Amino acid sequence: MNLALFDLDHTLLPIDSDYEWGQFLIRIGAVDPDAFEKSNAEWFAQYQAGTLDPVKYLEFAFGTLAKFPRKQLDTWHQQFMQQVILPSITPAARALLQKHQDAGDLVAIITATNSFVTEPIAKALGVDILIASDPETTVDGEITGKLDGTPTYGPGKVTHTKAWLATMDQTLDSFPRSFFYSDSHNDLPLMMLVTDPVATNPNAKLKAHADAHGWPILNLFDAQ
Repeated sequence: MNLALFDLDHTLLPIDSDYEWGQFLIRIGAVDPDAFEKSNAEWFAQYQAGTLDPVKYLEFAFGTLAKFPRKQLDTWHQQFMQQVILPSITPAARALLQKHQDAGDLVAIITATNSFVTEPIAKALGVDILIASDPETTVDGEITGKLDGTPTYGPGKVTHTKAWLATMDQTLDSFPRSFFYSDSHNDLPLMMLVTDPVATNPNAKLKAHADAHGWPILNLFDAQ
């Protein structure tokens, strides 16, 4: 059995689900449009530049979620899935996942976007294993606004992947081949540890690295 890891935003999805969730909250009037739009754009620009402080960002994201009852958040997320996410899932992305699943590979999505946003997306993609930053919750499931654990961002993806594999008494070396598909140079720490890194819809920095090291480049959404 091989291991197949996938980033989510701009890798399996042609959008950034975290950013789009913020835009959705603005559209439905859940947050102050001017202040939130400014903050959302600033965080997104920092992510693209590779300068994001993931803890500060997640505190911002979870702090926003904590303002609302979980039942309300879940209702909004169902709308978000129908209006934004499901129309964005492409046949090419589904086919890539299915190829690895049909081969009997262990498939997981590992994303810097938090699990509240991404858990329903992973389910919609047919992937059972999601590794993502978790919000702290009360015993009743309400979001407190704090981060539970460490962010799954940059080197954090290495930490979380190793911890997950350790729960099965495995390491990356346990697999004949280990794939990691990502669009971002932020994921280079984990990409450099797998046997088969695949620059998928890569940004300029990742493309340059992939070209220099002879990594395959997959332009997934060009296939539509």
